[in-house]
Amino acid sequence: MKKRIVAALLTLMLLASLATGCGKNTAKAVKLDPDNPVSLKIWHYYNGTQQATFEDLLEEFNATVGHEDGIYVEAYSYGSVSDLEQAITSAIKAEVGAENLPDIFSSYADTAYAVQQEGKLADLSEYFTEEEKSKYVDEYLEEGYLEDDQSLYLLPVAKSTEILMLNKTDWEPFSEATGAKLDDLKTTEGITEVAEKYYEWTDSQTPDVPDDGKAFYGRDSMSNYFIIGMKQMGKEIFEVNDGKVTVNTNKELIHRLWENYYVPYMKGYFSSYGKFASDDVKTGDILAYTGSTASAFYFPDKVEKEDDSYPIEYVVQESPIMEGGENYRVQQGAGMAVAKSEEEHEYASTVFLKWFTQKEQNLKFVCESAYMPVLKESNNIKALEQIIKEEKIDMNHKAYDCLKTVLRDFDNTKFYTTKSFENGYSMRKIMDYNLKDRVTADKTAMDEAIAAGASREEELEKYISEESFESWYKEFYEALSQVQSK
Repeated sequence: MKKRIVAALLTLMLLASLATGCGKNTAKAVKLDPDNPVSLKIWHYYNGTQQATFEDLLEEFNATVGHEDGIYVEAYSYGSVSDLEQAITSAIKAEVGAENLPDIFSSYADTAYAVQQEGKLADLSEYFTEEEKSKYVDEYLEEGYLEDDQSLYLLPVAKSTEILMLNKTDWEPFSEATGAKLDDLKTTEGITEVAEKYYEWTDSQTPDVPDDGKAFYGRDSMSNYFIIGMKQMGKEIFEVNDGKVTVNTNKELIHRLWENYYVPYMKGYFSSYGKFASDDVKTGDILAYTGSTASAFYFPDKVEKEDDSYPIEYVVQESPIMEGGENYRVQQGAGMAVAKSEEEHEYASTVFLKWFTQKEQNLKFVCESAYMPVLKESNNIKALEQIIKEEKIDMNHKAYDCLKTVLRDFDNTKFYTTKSFENGYSMRKIMDYNLKDRVTADKTAMDEAIAAGASREEELEKYISEESFESWYKEFYEALSQVQSK
């Protein structure tokens, strides 16, 4: 009797073990009919060479795996992230004239979160084994878990980070004259110090004209500056638990960020005129900027001024870190979400996404976008150079140098992005424009006062004083708090 009981218990334990193993090592699959293929529609925002490469890959999939399994994929480009997000928003609100959500769509986490809150996203974790998921870069995959329920709603397909790009041609005479080094640009504070030297050096070129020094630096994303700067200093500006956000506007740390953007901007060391910082390099208004890896495509080949035009060379460096901070870099770039529907469409969508993110296909795509591949095995220079050689890809040399710079220290870099939460997009917009709009308005007002005869020193002190910081900080904190309370 005891033997039978023991045997029964052992059998139950074995079955439980097998069941657990199956849960971890198998994924949901649906039998499709190649004679009656499932048609999938994708919405994305790719354009130019990105779109052309993506469409070439779609043709390859449809002619191979899609043909064999019974899947046909077609894509539609909305041309820009904002237009795509508007189409998605209109679809989930069922607005008059809006199309239904497609099977797959490019999405940033904030947009995907809003769609998921409406119950309209498929849980992709059902269609992936643990082994398959383990092949993706951990931080990239983690972004797709929009809530604390272990459901995967957003799959990474290509990611980007920030880099620093520099006009090498105009840097060299400045460097030779002042002793400034490229290594000085590795920290945020170092950039501020170099920018001051550059302003003073250019000002000295015209001793008969006071205070006409030139700006050295600009940056594209101010929200990235706040988010990654705070993280490098040991704090998450948005701490999210169970979809609820706590805003950490540590005054001391925010002050450091203010000192290294607002203050040098007011002093003329930094500037921003064009839509993107690369535009300001092109016009000769700045020498260096921090921007997305994808911005490498737009770094100019020459400086074009009204009275002068000349070719320039470039330098790519990793983005700066707050002095004494941890080696965190921005993680950005849209993933792909799958609309909740019948299981045939959901399954077919994951078959395509798995294929698209495989090493060969994914590297082909990132070569035309300056984005980074999403599998661990793909994120190294050897893999990049191998695909370039095998496929005879004529990769943009700036994009290549950009990716090479990032991949060189990839395994020692911590990539970071905030978790999704309600109104997260609105809060990012506050960080994008609040300080930038303030400093633009203040600089204009100060310059006008100086032109009218006011003392530059007195005007400048008024704007960069502690009272000025306190005034802006209160406004910044209240703007974030107002959105948080909605």
